[in-house]
Amino acid sequence: MNVNVNKLKGKIVENGMTVSALAEKIGVDRATLYRKLSNNGETMLVKDANAIVSALHLTAEDALAIFFSQVVA
Repeated sequence: MNVNVNKLKGKIVENGMTVSALAEKIGVDRATLYRKLSNNGETMLVKDANAIVSALHLTAEDALAIFFSQVVA
């Protein structure tokens, strides 16, 4: 999974949260979420993405733009 980390961080801020607060809300360790974001989400699992979408109340368009930012051929 290739995550648009900048867009995700923007949505975190828009929701008045921090990465640490989001990590707590989705039930992962803060360091784990930071690590997943630092490598462009390459190790992010679908369950992580689903939890983030739910926690941040993302629209389908936002979720697609964040979690599927590159065109798949």
